[in-house]
Amino acid sequence: MNTFSKTQVEFIVQLISISLVLFGGHSYLAHYFFHTTPLFFPLWHIYLFHFFVTTILFSVLNYKYKSGQKNIFNLFMGLTLLKMILAILFLVPLLFSDFENKQADVFNFFIPYFLFLAFEILSVLRILKST
Repeated sequence: MNTFSKTQVEFIVQLISISLVLFGGHSYLAHYFFHTTPLFFPLWHIYLFHFFVTTILFSVLNYKYKSGQKNIFNLFMGLTLLKMILAILFLVPLLFSDFENKQADVFNFFIPYFLFLAFEILSVLRILKST
């Protein structure tokens, strides 16, 4: 197995594990703190969004790095900006709705957003240190 595939498989396994742990903990907390508060987005939508965006971003960076492009900082910053734009687009239906309790949904979105971002940064640093 080449280094791209090996790194990619390790990342996917770790991301699935972290996603399940975070989703389980978040679901548990939401059940006890938000059980009377209706939410605009189901938690699984939020985690699915974060999972796919994080996977795509890391995959592009991993591919470019393993293909020989060692300076991926600008690419990382550009993809992170794209991730932020996608996050805003994901939240647009909530922001333009007449839904009453928007704050709970925004917190439910951005807390995992930053946790996935931290995992993503640590994973990119790990591939940079591996060579």
